Amino acid sequence: MKEALLDWILTPFGIVLCVLLVWNLFTFFAYGWDKFKAKRGSNHRTSEKTLILLAVFGGSVGALFGMKIWHHKTLHKKFSIGLPVILIIQVAIIVGLYVYLNFFR
Repeated sequence: MKEALLDWILTPFGIVLCVLLVWNLFTFFAYGWDKFKAKRGSNHRTSEKTLILLAVFGGSVGALFGMKIWHHKTLHKKFSIGLPVILIIQVAIIVGLYVYLNFFR
């Protein structure tokens, strides 16, 4: 069982999935850290551009969970509308690649 799981994780798909999991966890905690800094009134916060880019480069699920769990950036339209749009685009790209690689190649 452990060997089969390890074999699966070491496939290209498994590696990508593990990287995305770690990236989404990082993004989730980045939103939490920025919320913590915001509550303390810190001048050294994570920029909105950085938070959006974390989502664009694969952390959209972590960003959405971070927004909901930490109640952070929920009133900003670029986050409340932008993050779901980013996620939809990412899912469309993944589905498109899957269909292309499995049915048209």
